Amino acid sequence: MERVLDFFLALPPLLVYLVLGLGAALENVIPPIPADTFVLLGGFLAARGGPNPWLVFLATWGANVGSALLVYWLACEHGARLFERGIGRHLLNAHQAERMGRFYARWGVPAIFFARFLPGLRAVVPATAGVIRLGPWRVAPPVALASALWYGAIVWLGVTAGGNLDRIRGWLALVNGGLLLIALVIFAAAGVWWWRTRRLPDPAPGEEAR
Repeated sequence: MERVLDFFLALPPLLVYLVLGLGAALENVIPPIPADTFVLLGGFLAARGGPNPWLVFLATWGANVGSALLVYWLACEHGARLFERGIGRHLLNAHQAERMGRFYARWGVPAIFFARFLPGLRAVVPATAGVIRLGPWRVAPPVALASALWYGAIVWLGVTAGGNLDRIRGWLALVNGGLLLIALVIFAAAGVWWWRTRRLPDPAPGEEAR
């Protein structure tokens, strides 16, 4: 870890911000890449006299929120069509999409807010919100606020406890492990819901009109 810190401290500050921001943004495209690692790294570097902690926060928070909203926009534009033909029809039918829409209409803002704290799930929620075309003003604020609270806390931890790297990394791994367990339970529940509803027939045109 010390070699990694020394390597980044030797880089130009602008390049450091770009790398940290890119790492934080990739999580929304490739969920196994944890944005938390790059945010914590930025806090450690700031504690060593490297990049400004406020700029670390802005770079990682802005990049992560921006990529989440980009995924949301792409899902709004193209997501529904993916599930209208081919294999997509078997992944999400019209009945399931309609039920998802009702869920988001009622619980969308708090669901998105709390999901942004859960590993894996935080990358899925903007895409699903886009597929059912939830309004941007119900997506952007909870995404931005939850990410600000989480990444702000991680940067603060990295800066204030940067002298004890192993302890902070272990603590963050423990917290993320607990959050991941919660996310897995939610994924399992969603899988059960999908399995139980996938065979329900799509409503016929005449039935939709009634």
